Amino acid sequence: MRDAFLCGGFRTPIGRFGGGLSMVRADDLAALPITALLKQYPGLKDAPIDDVILGCANQAGEDGRNVARMAGLLSGLSQEVPGITVNRLCGSGLEAVIQACRAIQTGEADIIIAGGVEAMSRAPFVMGKADNAFSRNIPLYDTTLGPRFPNDKMIELYGSPTMPETAENVAADYQISREDQDAFALRSQQRYARAQEAKRFEREICPVTLPQRKGEPVVISRDEHPRTTSLDKLAALRTIVNDEGTVTAGNASGINDGAAALVIASSEAAARYGLNPQTRYAGAAVAGVAPRVMGIGPAPATEKLLSRLDIKLTDVGVIELNEAFAAQALGVLRLLGIPDDAGHVNPNGGAIALGHPLGMSGARLALTATHELHERGERYALVTMCIGVGQGIAALLEAV
Repeated sequence: MRDAFLCGGFRTPIGRFGGGLSMVRADDLAALPITALLKQYPGLKDAPIDDVILGCANQAGEDGRNVARMAGLLSGLSQEVPGITVNRLCGSGLEAVIQACRAIQTGEADIIIAGGVEAMSRAPFVMGKADNAFSRNIPLYDTTLGPRFPNDKMIELYGSPTMPETAENVAADYQISREDQDAFALRSQQRYARAQEAKRFEREICPVTLPQRKGEPVVISRDEHPRTTSLDKLAALRTIVNDEGTVTAGNASGINDGAAALVIASSEAAARYGLNPQTRYAGAAVAGVAPRVMGIGPAPATEKLLSRLDIKLTDVGVIELNEAFAAQALGVLRLLGIPDDAGHVNPNGGAIALGHPLGMSGARLALTATHELHERGERYALVTMCIGVGQGIAALLEAV
C-alpha cells in the first residue's frame, strides 16, 4: 500500500455557544478553511481533487444536506469535485481524516480534502411525527447535544445517560475526585494561555470575517472559549448532574462552533501540485465500550492501534486526547498508565479550554498534532477521542 500524507490545513477559531460564529451557517463555516487551503496551495486549484470528506455529528439542520458537498461548492472548488459527510459522532472529524488516508493508501485517490464542522449554536429543534392517527402528542427535541428520538429498546438495554452522566459514571467507577478534575481543567486553560501567548495557534487558524450592516466587518481570529480561572473559581462552580456529583461546566468541554480542513495526498501528488507532506498516516483503530462510560473509549482504541502497529506507548512523543470531560480524560490516562499532568499530552491545552465543536474536533486534533510533532522534534503523535454511545477512536501520525 502507498503512504498517505497530511500536507497541512486550517481551522476556524472555535466560537462559544451563541458567540461570534453563531450567525454563520454550518456549510458556510466549513467552506472557510477549504478556501484558506486553496489560497495557501495555489496548485490545488488545478489539482484533480478526488473528494471532500467532512465529519459532522448533528446533521439536523443547515448541515443536513451533505455539508461536505455544499462546503466544497461554496469554497470555490470545481463542481467536478465530489463530497461526502461522515458521522461517527464526536469522532467524525478524525474519521474523515482516516477515511481519506485509507483511500489514498489503496490507490483509489491521490488528493482529498478532509476535516469536519459543527455549528452547535445553530442546531435546530426538531419535531417528531405522531405515532398514530389523531394523536395530540407531538414531541419536540433540541438537537444541540445528545440523543433525540430515543429508542425504547436501547434504553431498556443500555439506559439513556446524558454526556455529563457518563462522565460521572467514569468518575465513580475509577475514583476520580472533583479536585483532580478541577486541577486537570486548570492545566488545560493554563497550557492554552501559554500556547496562545507563544502564537502557536496562528499557524492553523484562518480568521473569519463577518460583514456588518453598518461599519467595518468584524474579524474573529482567536478562540472564544478559553477562560482565565483558578482552582478556587473552579471549586465554586455548581455540579451539572446532581449535588453529589463532580462534573461542572468548568471541568467539561463546551458547546461550540468551528470547522477544520486538511489536505491529504500521496507522495506523487504532493510533489506534482506543490504540497508539503508534514506527517505520514501510520494507522488507526476504533473500539467499543459500554455506553454508560463512553469516555474511556480512547484507552482500548489506543491499545488496539499500538498493538497492531507494534509500537509502544512510550515511543509516542505527542498525544492529543480530546477532553470531553476532565473525568474521562483522567480515566483514559490512568488506564493507559500516563501521569495526570504528562507534559506531552495536550501540551497546548485541550477541549476544556478550546471547546469541542463535535464534528470538527478530531480534524483539529490531527492538525494540532501535526504542528506539535515538528515543534518538539518527535516521531509519533497519537490522536484519540471518546465517542458518544460508547466508542473510542485513535490514529497515529509520523513526522516526515
